[in-house]
Amino acid sequence: MSCAIREAVARLAGDPLCEESVQQHIAPLFSRTLANDSIYLANHSLGRPLDQMAEDIREGIVLWETKLGDSWDEWLAEQEAYRTRLAALIGAPRADCVVPRTSAGQGLRAVLNALQGRPRVLSTRGEFDSIDLILKQYAALGRIDVQWVKADAEGRFSVAHILQDLRPGTDLVVISQVMFMDGQIVHDLALLANACHASGARLMVDAYHAIGVIPVDVTAMKADFVIGGSYKYLRGGPGACYLYISPEALDSGLRPLDTGWFARENTFGYERPDPPVLRAGGDAFLEATPPVLTYYQARSGQMFALALGVERLRSYGLEQLTRLKSYLHNAGIEAIGGDVDHGAFLAVRLDNAAEIAARLAERGVITDARGPWLRLCPDCLTQDKELRTAASVLAKVLEQTGS
Repeated sequence: MSCAIREAVARLAGDPLCEESVQQHIAPLFSRTLANDSIYLANHSLGRPLDQMAEDIREGIVLWETKLGDSWDEWLAEQEAYRTRLAALIGAPRADCVVPRTSAGQGLRAVLNALQGRPRVLSTRGEFDSIDLILKQYAALGRIDVQWVKADAEGRFSVAHILQDLRPGTDLVVISQVMFMDGQIVHDLALLANACHASGARLMVDAYHAIGVIPVDVTAMKADFVIGGSYKYLRGGPGACYLYISPEALDSGLRPLDTGWFARENTFGYERPDPPVLRAGGDAFLEATPPVLTYYQARSGQMFALALGVERLRSYGLEQLTRLKSYLHNAGIEAIGGDVDHGAFLAVRLDNAAEIAARLAERGVITDARGPWLRLCPDCLTQDKELRTAASVLAKVLEQTGS
């Protein structure tokens, strides 16, 4: 672990987070990004990086500059460290169950391509655009059949609702643990997994909006596959994603179509057996030459989340969201979120959410919009005065636009 991160967290002495201690001990780890004077409430989109991130990437680059081809031992050791840290963050039983991917969608494609025949997929209308697009494109080209579950009358998704559409013959169920538009947490995923397995289906969970926000335990969840990444709450930037494959799925004989020479049993032996002989377990799902700098890029954010603990971050995050929700309410704005049924952000339903987000950005308050939802997400670095200002600015923008 980075000495700076370890020392900063040690000064907290295991106490719950509060603004004073965060500003004193944690904020200095983010001096570069905090030099920006905007109010950043888009941490659910792109997480703010630690200063250490740039130094970590430089470490990987220096190996390239000084060792050239002899860098591979250390680069691949960093890949394994990346997998090990992710395994710890999601409760995976072993590191090889975590397969590096450059996007969550790449993980979905790897699973779809590993299933036999023309898989029958059950998913929801609430999945993120990349997952939604891939499923629709595969269906349009006749590679899969898809059945879609719509939200209920209140715009929510539930396991009970999905179970009504789970039929014998379904091969894969795809659902988010936290829905990306409004932050709704889908509870009882282990119950869904049991039902899937009883009917012969497998369960894939998109945990992108869960990892680093709420405790994620893929073993307790009983998911066959989990996809996610570091772009948001793990502060690891783009490209640092993963596919989790359960030991049971690996032991079932599932074999990858999406693979490459780094999955070969003797990677650097340059033997060419036909058919190829792949490495054991999840290593068979490795692909071609990996983007090694990505693992350095993601290192500090993973270490930060592990050092502070997701439970402690979640507790403080709920405090901040409760305060922001109160400030919005006092300004006449109703939001959802800030409770055990939602993830890391508040959502305000507006007919012109994208326009409002743009107007807020002009006034130095950075948010975003997905469909009819304006999303506002502080992180542990966000100060109370910023929350108050954001609520006030949003109220003025809504008044000016007649929203």
